[in-house]
Amino acid sequence: MTSLEKRYQELLEPSEQLISDIVNLEGDIMILGVGGKMGPSLARLAKRAIDKAGVKKMVIGVARFSEKGLEEELNHDGIKTIRADLLEDDNLNALPSINNILYLAGTKFGTTGKESFTWAMNAYLPGRVAQHFKDSRIVAFSTGNVYPLTPVKMGGADETVSPQPIGEYAQSCLGRERLFQYYSGKNKTPILIYRLNYANDVTYGVLLEIAKSVKEKRAIDLRMGHVNVIWQGDANEFALRSLHHCAVPSKILNIAGPETVSVRWLASEFGKLFGEDVKFVNDEQDTALLNNAAESFRLFGYPKVSLKNMIELIADWIKEGGKTINKPTHFQERAGQF
Repeated sequence: MTSLEKRYQELLEPSEQLISDIVNLEGDIMILGVGGKMGPSLARLAKRAIDKAGVKKMVIGVARFSEKGLEEELNHDGIKTIRADLLEDDNLNALPSINNILYLAGTKFGTTGKESFTWAMNAYLPGRVAQHFKDSRIVAFSTGNVYPLTPVKMGGADETVSPQPIGEYAQSCLGRERLFQYYSGKNKTPILIYRLNYANDVTYGVLLEIAKSVKEKRAIDLRMGHVNVIWQGDANEFALRSLHHCAVPSKILNIAGPETVSVRWLASEFGKLFGEDVKFVNDEQDTALLNNAAESFRLFGYPKVSLKNMIELIADWIKEGGKTINKPTHFQERAGQF
């Protein structure tokens, strides 16, 4: 393991606060949609926290496992896996009752042209899941895309801002939230709606996209001139700790970094680290898609990985040719076309 890989692995270790919360969490943990960008690292973090806590709990990951080798890797790490297509009723109904559910299933990219599938995944399926796991507590991943674009000077939309989703992807995500909210009230299921903007890792995310553009001498589009970013490991920690904050009626919680970050500044920072001049196109607008996550910081404290640390780690990762995932965020999109 290189020194860079060691630095990266150290940032994936569970905090003492998470370990304490795992000790006090009753029952096993199931992650629906474990095969996505965040699922594998979330499952591994939960398993590490359980091992360090010295308690007996299972971490169960459910997915179609279309990515070759992922299921075997998770099994090797002590995570039980179940192959299932959640849209198939017999697959969903066969899943065991588990106390703690983290719902990560959904679709974003390729929405345009596949609108019916998007609504099936993002709105129909959540209702079926909420019914099947009515006796569980559920942290349901959502997105800040349900909010309207807000003035940059406002500091981001907090949980009191009414949704105004732009485009069918964001509309379907609001549908997901509404179905979970409905069944939370109907069945008295404790649920937390986890509105995330944007998780970042060395393998994917807004920061990686900007860094690669700078390194490859591609112009940076400034139409979405400001963003929120949070380290994936911190977002995973907050997701697991959110199991203690599920409520009836369901609670909404924004998850993001504390800064309203200038895209121009981010690109310039990567330019310094790479020794590259940065090119820009278009101009910053007065509005952007931004979350105010102050409530999450009250509950969990501030993220442990700072913005500067993320920038430096990702720059070093690119310099050393580290593996990345080709799943762009399309954070520049202002019209909701994904």
